[in-house]
Amino acid sequence: MVQFVHPAREDISLAGVLAALADPMRLRIVKALLQEGDCMSCVAAAPCPDIPKSTLSNHFRVLREAGLIRTTKKGVEHRNAVREADINARFPGLLKAILKHADE
Repeated sequence: MVQFVHPAREDISLAGVLAALADPMRLRIVKALLQEGDCMSCVAAAPCPDIPKSTLSNHFRVLREAGLIRTTKKGVEHRNAVREADINARFPGLLKAILKHADE
């Protein structure tokens, strides 16, 4: 069984969050997850349908290890949700500010 690594809230670092969101593809994934407001599969949250699965898996791993998303397994599907409450508890308003200015 796959064991996902999720840092504890207090272990989420500003540098890790910013580094993970510095990649435009990962930023788009987080935006898609937040817009949905619910858990999404990796494929459903992917901004481009042509992304190789290995690349997509790497993006989700980076987001997970930075503490930005929580991944659970439901059957054969990996379900992802943004850890918005944890991010806002550590860095109030950061995620909202980044997403607000992401398209500039």
